[in-house]
Amino acid sequence: MATEDELTIGEAARFAGVPASTLRYWETAGLLKAPRRVGGKRRYDPEALQQIEMVTLAKRVGFTLGEIRIVLSGVSGKTPPPEIWRGLASDKLPEVKKTLAEAQAMKKILEAGLRCECLSLEDCLALRP
Repeated sequence: MATEDELTIGEAARFAGVPASTLRYWETAGLLKAPRRVGGKRRYDPEALQQIEMVTLAKRVGFTLGEIRIVLSGVSGKTPPPEIWRGLASDKLPEVKKTLAEAQAMKKILEAGLRCECLSLEDCLALRP
């Protein structure tokens, strides 16, 4: 019997902001442990929801499935998490810094566009420092 703190796959998918098929794929890909089943239907407990939230955030900020698998493997106790995190962070940090710099540049362009009174995009871009 399902408990009140468990969610169906549809509810868990809405929680994560992804289609239910994505959760099934992540499960098959080894990113999520197989959820408990009640009457053949998946039931996600709070621990599974935390794992889903972590995978969702990692995907949103640009981590690959392979990188996420590395992060999650550190939770197993085979290797100390700090060692895994340091390795991944040293590899991923330059990419994140580049993404942030690009986002800041785009932010400046959009803010300038809000103040722009130019009649054409070319004129507006010509005024940009």
